[in-house]
Amino acid sequence: MLSHLTVSLSHTPSTVFRPRLRLLFPYPPRKLLKFHRKTPSFSTNVSMDTPTDLSVDSVADGLKKQSLSEDKRVKLSLEDLNWDHSFVRELPGDPRTDLMQRQVHHACYSKVSPSVQVENPQLVAWSESVAEVLDLDAKEFERLDFPLLFSGASPLVGGLSYAQCYGGHQFGMWAGQLGDGRAITLGELVNSKSQRWELQLKGAGKTPYSRFADGLAVLRSSIREFLCSEAIHSLGIPTTRALSLVTTGKYVTRDMFYDGNPKDEPGAVVCRVAQSFLRFGSFQIHASRGKEDLEIVKTLADYTIRHHFPHIENMSKSDSLSFSTGQENDSVVDLTSNKYAAWLVEVAERTASLIASWQGVGFTHGVMNTDNMSVLGLTIDYGPFGFLDAFDPSFTPNTTDLPGRRYCFANQPDVGLWNIAQFTSTLSSAKLINEKEADYALERYGIKFMDDYQAVMTKKLGLPKYNKQLISKLLNNMAVDKVDYTNFFRLLSNIKADSTTPDEQLLVPLKAALLDIGQERKEAWTSWVKIYIEELSGSGVPDEDRKASMNSVNPKFILRNYLCQSAIDMAEQGDLEEVRRLLKVIESPYDEQPGMEKYAQLPPAWAYRPGVRMLSCSS
Repeated sequence: MLSHLTVSLSHTPSTVFRPRLRLLFPYPPRKLLKFHRKTPSFSTNVSMDTPTDLSVDSVADGLKKQSLSEDKRVKLSLEDLNWDHSFVRELPGDPRTDLMQRQVHHACYSKVSPSVQVENPQLVAWSESVAEVLDLDAKEFERLDFPLLFSGASPLVGGLSYAQCYGGHQFGMWAGQLGDGRAITLGELVNSKSQRWELQLKGAGKTPYSRFADGLAVLRSSIREFLCSEAIHSLGIPTTRALSLVTTGKYVTRDMFYDGNPKDEPGAVVCRVAQSFLRFGSFQIHASRGKEDLEIVKTLADYTIRHHFPHIENMSKSDSLSFSTGQENDSVVDLTSNKYAAWLVEVAERTASLIASWQGVGFTHGVMNTDNMSVLGLTIDYGPFGFLDAFDPSFTPNTTDLPGRRYCFANQPDVGLWNIAQFTSTLSSAKLINEKEADYALERYGIKFMDDYQAVMTKKLGLPKYNKQLISKLLNNMAVDKVDYTNFFRLLSNIKADSTTPDEQLLVPLKAALLDIGQERKEAWTSWVKIYIEELSGSGVPDEDRKASMNSVNPKFILRNYLCQSAIDMAEQGDLEEVRRLLKVIESPYDEQPGMEKYAQLPPAWAYRPGVRMLSCSS
């Protein structure tokens, strides 16, 4: 994260395309290409727009309109959902239907039904906002058979279940076929807004891709995935969603620390929801198998563009999406002449935007393998994730990642570029793009990340414009004093743009974040705050307006790992209410939420024990 840090991410076979990477975060190389027109940008930044003054009448009118809108909302039963299984209908499938673990060739999926065993399954938590997206009536959560349906014990009427085939690079090394080893898609539906959504059960039993595993999931990891899916969405960051969390009533054996001491844990199933669960690895697996399967890469790319990037399918020459390479021959490539190149550029930009958003809220994914990278630019596969507590650029929440910290917080932008390079190599192997188009996509990633990251940090500090030196010094100070990332930025909005403030008063608004610092460090912080106030003074923005804007991008509440663990501990004892309370808190992360202050507190001492702040991939 700091400008003086560098990283090597070249742990990969020499046959794989490798860009030379230096740390992009926060200062990637600037534009190396000259553009005739900037390609479309897909920003995921949280809006800083603040409401204007509202009268009682306007509020009442707004509530009335909202009520009328809710009355008109489509509310369907599970039996009435509009299923449309395009993935199975349009792509090549596995001719076999057995569950034997095997290499699945020439296929994008294998048809498989959930096989999880249940005994009095219980609904632990659910998301009404996800139900709304699906046009599902929230009353359906009250059905007695809901836990049976969403544990996988009973089939959904109209569903068509399958497991997806994909491969991936894990920790920089090609791992071959991976696939949905414990995730089973129930099918695709199209809602009243013509949006396509895929429903998937995680932990519902074995598939041909389970390798030596049991295809099941435990309550511990399922609570984490359910809550973080909804927390990231509420922060305004693209992500897969979670409709429901159900316990199976059965126990699952897991060796949480891989130390030879397995134990029985409660089993559970999460229903994940996304417009698609396609990953970089969904394409890589077919390219890796040589000439015979390269045509599947094209077929899958055509399918993805048709259903999830239709604007690219409908491009015309009039869009004039062209760029100059800036090289000696200065040749111009028109993206409208190759939809695969235009698609790749958008995937690169979406990925860059996503990671810039992660950096803004201090989120560390933990397992950025190419099989965990969504082609839609979504946060996907919540394993040993973690939000920053004390600011530490080298933080990784994944114990497996400790030796090299490949996936640590500071490295995420570089890893994103490395992963895009592998995806680019896949499309090149299938002859869907040429070398110049590949290079352009990589360049766009760096530029898009820089643009979005600068915008994110400018808004977090409430600055009129990006100030590299000021932000770099701030991050250095935070790293030296291990300042809590979330709480500091929330408190920063209390600084007044008043250059007459006495030195001894400058740090008062930040007192709760600047803990146990000596005189020398106080002087360093005082110096920084003075420069910061000078910047604010030049903006002309009233303090209260700036505070409201900053608080709209600096959350008060994040899903700290210790909060997850508290909810897990209670749920494993049969008390499910803490999971539901925590869900309500994280659904409004930017609000003050009086009475919920305990959920914004620093981690207690016990939060640093093994299995809380850092976890393995075991689930």
